[in-house]
Amino acid sequence: QLRLVESGGGLVQPGGSLRLSCAASGFTLDYYAIGWFRQAPGKEREGVSCISSSGGVMHYADSVKGRFTISRDNAKNTVALQMNSLKPEDTAVYYCAAAKAPCNEVLAGRFTSAWGQGTQVTVSS
Repeated sequence: QLRLVESGGGLVQPGGSLRLSCAASGFTLDYYAIGWFRQAPGKEREGVSCISSSGGVMHYADSVKGRFTISRDNAKNTVALQMNSLKPEDTAVYYCAAAKAPCNEVLAGRFTSAWGQGTQVTVSS
């Protein structure tokens, strides 16, 4: 059974940082692109970032460019999302998903093989 587990969420003040982690169990992430998504109350799910299976291609939503960095460690079977300069509008539940597909497809939510349960990120003073 393919399973993803997110961790690292929490409450942070505006301008602060958090590092989210997406860990896989039951399968290896080596052949999967990994996408990070978020959903705020009353809003549609948004694709935030994606990293290709090789790690050579990374995509970011315009809203997080220059502030978020995605990375992967295939040896640890994890993908991280470093979030800096956080804003109140970054408040949402963050999910990771795995797909054997290009990042543009992953961020559209297509061809996903597994999703995590989500981790809450709250940016507030």
